[in-house]
Amino acid sequence: QVQLVESGGGLVQPGGSLSLSCAASGRILSITRMAWYRQSPGKERELVARVTQDGRTDYADSVKGRFAISRDNAKNLVYLQMNNLKPEDSAVYYCTVKNFDGRHTFLYWGQGTQVTVSS
Repeated sequence: QVQLVESGGGLVQPGGSLSLSCAASGRILSITRMAWYRQSPGKERELVARVTQDGRTDYADSVKGRFAISRDNAKNLVYLQMNNLKPEDSAVYYCTVKNFDGRHTFLYWGQGTQVTVSS
């Protein structure tokens, strides 16, 4: 099993910044993809950003140019730097990792951290 602990959520005014982090621990073999999802009330969970083991990144169109995902492979950490936040960015943000054991890939989710953008 792999455990994920997110931190860094909170309340911020529009135009402000927040940085999320997620630490993976447990039976880590080979973490391939790390990603952040979000879900707001009444909406489906959506992919915000993802980063591969070799550092390639991909973003939802709604956050391109404002968010940046990064990872520290040595420490099994993934970050999400969020700039120029908008009220529509308000959601619960979830960290996910894919752990490859040599034969199978398992997907793990964090417990989520609330981000609220409001004046």
